[in-house]
Amino acid sequence: MEIGIIGAGAASAAATYAIDQHAPDAQCTVLEKSGGVCGRAATRRRDGRYYDYGANYLKDDDERVVSLVTEELETDGLAEIDEPIHVFDEDGTVAEGRSSTERKWTYRTGITQIAKRLFEATDATVNRRTEVAGISRDGNRWRLTDADGGRWGPYDELLCNPPAPQTAQLLCDADWDGDARDALVAAAESVEYRTIWTAVLGYEFELEVPYYALVNTDKRHEIGWIAREECKPGHVPDGESVLIVQANDHWSVDRYDEDPAGNVAKLARLTADVVGDDRLEEPAWTDHQGWRYAQPDGGVDRGALEAAERAGLYCLGDWVAGEGRLHAALRNGLETGERLARSSSGRS
Repeated sequence: MEIGIIGAGAASAAATYAIDQHAPDAQCTVLEKSGGVCGRAATRRRDGRYYDYGANYLKDDDERVVSLVTEELETDGLAEIDEPIHVFDEDGTVAEGRSSTERKWTYRTGITQIAKRLFEATDATVNRRTEVAGISRDGNRWRLTDADGGRWGPYDELLCNPPAPQTAQLLCDADWDGDARDALVAAAESVEYRTIWTAVLGYEFELEVPYYALVNTDKRHEIGWIAREECKPGHVPDGESVLIVQANDHWSVDRYDEDPAGNVAKLARLTADVVGDDRLEEPAWTDHQGWRYAQPDGGVDRGALEAAERAGLYCLGDWVAGEGRLHAALRNGLETGERLARSSSGRS
């Protein structure tokens, strides 16, 4: 069985792993448009520093995912964040958050390790910098065309992992059964997303505060999240700080295409005000990333998804799970891969 996979996000990595476990003779080919894997659970490296600038960590909200990370995959380098998360309001007033026993994980070399380890545990072929531009149905099999005109396939089954708007765009022109395609496009287009513009702020001193992160609970501050990468073992040299500052949806939408340097400077000033440390207005170095489709809001029509699966096309990801969290994407990928393996076994 030949399986084509569009996108090397967390869900497709988990699906590939599940397929390898339950249908070991299947051959998975992954086409990823970027140079990395794990989608919005992303890590960058800079002069020996690692920072997770999308999804900040994996939490223990799902027993199946916890088992995957702590028992099935290699645990060397798995790192736990011990410090708590505090809260702040519209006025920037910081307070202790609710007491929580949840565990928060990343890896010493970054959160993207979860996808790397899942893919490495399989025989899948991951083709990076290969953007899928077209999908077609040839009889009962799928073919893909990349942005350079390259042809891929045919595949018996197809998995589609991009965010819902990008999935809809890919499918709207797909050479495939009209009714099922149109229903799936409409379902994907109905999924709303929050946009997040992220600034990364590096400092040559370490903050002395009692928390790992601050979250704005009333959703009225320009900043939604501030996190300290130095709280993650192995990420930041001693005596330094690296802050991940994520603006709220409205600010991010309004300023998404503005000058990045201006956005970073504005977020640095706001961060200094919230944390209460004027030194934060002048970072030693900075980075940034805009996430136009950062987190899905709400679920998606299951009927359209199920109709597509009967034709051998499986959509997966946090938007299919209905929750914009890394553990939800991983769980959805595992379940989708297992479902594909069972369905294919029944057809064979």
